[in-house]
Amino acid sequence: MTRPPTPDRDPGLQPERTRLAWRRTTLSSTVAAVLAAKAALHGGIRAEGIVICALCCALWLAFLTVAHHRISTLTAGGTPPPLTPRHATTAVLCTVAMAVCAAVLVY
Repeated sequence: MTRPPTPDRDPGLQPERTRLAWRRTTLSSTVAAVLAAKAALHGGIRAEGIVICALCCALWLAFLTVAHHRISTLTAGGTPPPLTPRHATTAVLCTVAMAVCAAVLVY
C-alpha cells in the first residue's frame, strides 16, 4: 500500500517567533550581565567582585554562543531541527548560574 504524499510543512510564523524569543532572551541576559558587573565593581575593586564579574561574563558568553547557534539554525530555512539536549542543558545551566551570581551580588 502506498502512502499519499505528505504536504509541505507550513511553519507559519513559528520559527520567526522562536528566533525573536531567543533574541529577547539574549538581550535580557546581556542587561543582567552588565548590571551584575556594575554591582560587582560598585564600591571599589575587590577580588570577589572581579571573580563574580568574570564568571558572569563567561556565563553570558556561553549563553550567547548557544543562542547564536539556535538563531542561525532557525534562519537557515527549511524545517529547523529540534533543540538538542546538550544545547538546552547549557542554556538552562547558564541561566540558573547567572541567577545564582545575581543572588550572591545582592546579599
